[in-house]
Amino acid sequence: MNKFEERFPVTDRERSDLIQRFFPKGPDGPLSHIPKKEKRKLVVLRHLADTFEPGKRYTEKEVNEALKARFEDHATLRRNLIDYRFMDREPNGSHYWLRTTDAAERGEPERG
Repeated sequence: MNKFEERFPVTDRERSDLIQRFFPKGPDGPLSHIPKKEKRKLVVLRHLADTFEPGKRYTEKEVNEALKARFEDHATLRRNLIDYRFMDREPNGSHYWLRTTDAAERGEPERG
């Protein structure tokens, strides 16, 4: 859980209902739209972040392809994953990875 998620606690039931609402074709299906409300957006971003493998480094192209399969505006999703600290990237954008909870809690980037 990152610092943003701590501000908006979510029960398992809420999470399940929101995943069902924003991924109407199933949890592995496409995202219907990016929620405007922070709590809902965080649930959606956590769900998408969980599809990436911890400890693995991804090229920008790999991240784009994975996100494009879920939503047309993959660039906004990628930017949100970075902004909300679910993922981190090299300064030049060449590689991306999931942030670890420990690094996020310390406010440090996790270098993969």
